[in-house]
Amino acid sequence: MGFEDTYRLSAHAVITNEVGEVLQLRATYADRNWGLPGGALDAGETVHEALLRECREELGRDVRIEYLSGIYYHRVYNSHVFIFRAHFTDSREITLSDEHSELAYFPPSELSPVQRQRVNDCLHFDGRVRSAKF
Repeated sequence: MGFEDTYRLSAHAVITNEVGEVLQLRATYADRNWGLPGGALDAGETVHEALLRECREELGRDVRIEYLSGIYYHRVYNSHVFIFRAHFTDSREITLSDEHSELAYFPPSELSPVQRQRVNDCLHFDGRVRSAKF
């Protein structure tokens, strides 16, 4: 599935640094906003497979998935987004793909309201998968 499809499913990772800031990537497409690593599922992929592939493609690094924390519907994109807590499997440098121009770590309080809710749900996971509509 591509960005221009009518209905999308995507998987994204909440990855933090040693002080609890959240990794964000600036897109080189669409609105060029900051967002969590991840992206659309390809046909035949599970959400877990998509997240692992997207992180490998976008970051040049492998991640370990800890848990699924939420599933969110975004009206603007007609899309369901699966949010996972993930950690890098090694300490290599991040190598961005052409889909992103830069990376930065942000405190959750500095994220957009939608990102802040999804990230806070993830970081304060109590064993219950959350859902919301935006």
